Amino acid sequence: MSQEKLGEKLGITFQQIQKYENGTNRMGASRLQQTASALGVSIAFFFEGVQGTNPVTGDDMGAELLKTLQKGDGMALAKAFTKISDPTIRRRIVQLVEALGA
Repeated sequence: MSQEKLGEKLGITFQQIQKYENGTNRMGASRLQQTASALGVSIAFFFEGVQGTNPVTGDDMGAELLKTLQKGDGMALAKAFTKISDPTIRRRIVQLVEALGA
């Protein structure tokens, strides 16, 4: 599918698609879900072959991320979190969740 066609399906310009593709702009969870739907794939498709190890736990970060996003509350949390623009509030939320999980 062309960038222009995908942009039309998402209601954005092909230039915005290019910015996502090049990593110039980040893609939030809701846009990722829309993109997956437009392409007819699951969100997991975008994480196939993701390599990386969490330096703290040693866990495979790709698998950990997929498990979290596959849960309804994980996706809801990711969507809500990406809507918070204040970096201080975002950091405090991460600290709160880390404390609750400990």
